[in-house]
Amino acid sequence: MRLYPESASVQLEFEKIKDLLHDKCRYEYAKSKARDLRIHTRKDFIDRELKQTHQYKQLLQNGVYFPNDYVLNLAKELKLLGIEGAVMNGEQLVSIRKLAMSIESIFRWFDAERRISYESLALVIEGTYYEKAILQLINEVIDETGVVKDNASEELQSIRINLYRKRNELRKLFDRIISKLNKQGYLSDIEESFMNGRRVVAVFAEQKRAVKGILHGESDSRRTAFIEPEETIELNNSIYSLENSERKEVHRILRDLTRRLSSYAPLLTTYHSIVGEFDFIRAKASFGIDIQAEYPVVFDKAHIHLVKAYHPLLLLYNKRTGKPTIPVDLTLDSSNRILVISGPNAGGKTVAMKTVGLLQMMVQSGLLVPVHPASEFGIFKQLMIHIGDTQSIEFELSTYSSHLLSMKHFMEAANGKTLFFIDELGSGSDPNLGGAFAEVILEELARKHAFGIVTTHYLNLKVMANKTPGIINGAMAFDEKSLMPLYKLIVGKPGSSYTFAIAQRIGMDKKLIDRARLLVDEDHFSLDKLLNRTEQDLQQVEQKQKELNTLLKENNRLKKEMEVLIDKEKHLQQVELLKQQNKITEERIAYLKDMERKLKQIVFDWRKAENSEDKRELMKQMQSLLFKQKEKQSAEKVKKKLSSKYEEVGGDITLGAKVLMKKNHKVGEVKEIRGRKAIVQLGLIPLTVELADLVVVKDKPPVE
Repeated sequence: MRLYPESASVQLEFEKIKDLLHDKCRYEYAKSKARDLRIHTRKDFIDRELKQTHQYKQLLQNGVYFPNDYVLNLAKELKLLGIEGAVMNGEQLVSIRKLAMSIESIFRWFDAERRISYESLALVIEGTYYEKAILQLINEVIDETGVVKDNASEELQSIRINLYRKRNELRKLFDRIISKLNKQGYLSDIEESFMNGRRVVAVFAEQKRAVKGILHGESDSRRTAFIEPEETIELNNSIYSLENSERKEVHRILRDLTRRLSSYAPLLTTYHSIVGEFDFIRAKASFGIDIQAEYPVVFDKAHIHLVKAYHPLLLLYNKRTGKPTIPVDLTLDSSNRILVISGPNAGGKTVAMKTVGLLQMMVQSGLLVPVHPASEFGIFKQLMIHIGDTQSIEFELSTYSSHLLSMKHFMEAANGKTLFFIDELGSGSDPNLGGAFAEVILEELARKHAFGIVTTHYLNLKVMANKTPGIINGAMAFDEKSLMPLYKLIVGKPGSSYTFAIAQRIGMDKKLIDRARLLVDEDHFSLDKLLNRTEQDLQQVEQKQKELNTLLKENNRLKKEMEVLIDKEKHLQQVELLKQQNKITEERIAYLKDMERKLKQIVFDWRKAENSEDKRELMKQMQSLLFKQKEKQSAEKVKKKLSSKYEEVGGDITLGAKVLMKKNHKVGEVKEIRGRKAIVQLGLIPLTVELADLVVVKDKPPVE
């Protein structure tokens, strides 16, 4: 992407984003990529990097381990491998081994399933392979600490065995010498030391001539002399010679190992790039989590559709201070390419404009952005910006001259793949003349199909945007009651500058404000006042809409709760009905089983009966069992029918009371009481009934 001017990335604070990303990187390869972060214009590059970052972000958020813990800056070591005759030391070889081990872990992590699930991350290792011979070569020669192993060669093993023997022999001999000299009182407090790589005894300076051997030096105080005893000279010579042979053999082994590894230098360089690339992707994903970033939709055309878009730096700052951040919602497409934002100063116009520009640069550089996932970004080939005072002392340009110079470049270079941002278009000159020039500039940019955002206070630009195809108005909301900006962008209508309202807010004398109002052109003042009133009305409508939406949500919630309760009640009724049905069925089954048992007994007794008298008795039992049971069932039905109409009250029986006759289950009215009996009118027939066989009842109220 071409930027104009070159400081555009600084003005849009993209450099700060790069610095934050740089701090997230662990090692030099990724840090270098963060410093030189490219802004792509090819959709395949942008999609690949966005998806890689998104997939790694999912790993971090889900706590899935990815093996890229250990990465070093091995540029120097890898360069050394390409030099003929070079020798790598043990520490450098340990670093190469760790690189190979890291790559081995990465290739193992990408099994068949993960290569499908994380196909974009798998692209980093596509086209290469893991070579196990590298680890084998190093492990044959170097141990975990970087020391050459004894069995790296037969010659080295022989030398080290001899060294071990000679050093043991020297240690035993030295122990005897020290014991002897100690008894003689010749030794100083430190007793022994090493000088020039040889083992020596420390004797008092006045006794140095009493000890035969080679004098290697004296202490700073000259009170102690360091002497190699005569008896150990030959052993020390042998050890010195063996150590020299060991150094030569180790050097030969390391040189040979370096030569053998040099054939894998290109592959190791690729490995180094792979682990560095994963470190860079991890840094982008971690930064994305910090700014609550998402993976938006990207189209290969000029297009912007932002839903709940936040300025990442403002979001981080407000998160630290505990302040809320107001998101931006806007759309720029083929129908509406240029947005003219108006409104009061310090209302957030420039922040809204910078948010769009910064997010566009971030997306095209492969960074996730703090927007709703439904947001859409196009791809632009060039980005032009004009923000703030750009006067130049060097070229003797005034603020307005510099402004026009930038606008000249905008109009000459703009095309359908251009995204531009102009803060305070036309400012710095006479309002009428500057406003006229601003209209011409805006018309030319619209004619070239460029996309962009312009901030202004000029009324003529607000009017122009309302009637020119491809240009739309926008306004930063302002609360006139509290006289405070709301930092919310409203697209589709122009906004008032609230000049007099802001003057009132800061405490300016009301008389001065009124005098200023008189000096303003009446039409101009009326239009600004109309914009002011329209904006406040719109805010009230939005507030009412929010309240209505809240009530609708609450109504829907209550409706769902009621439906749940009704369903629950219906379920309970069905369960109760089934219980009653089951209870009746169980009673019926028990009755039938009892009948079956009694009838079987009667049949059994019939077969055993020897005379007709016994059989007649059995027949009577059967008749009684069958027909009385039917009577009982009929009585039960009558009783049930009566219980649905009448309710037993009980108590004393009085004249005119409704009573139930227990024997025949009929209800009548008491007409007369004669001692222990009563005359009960049942329909047209009076009956004399014992008082004990009567129960007082009353009519049940009808069920609604």
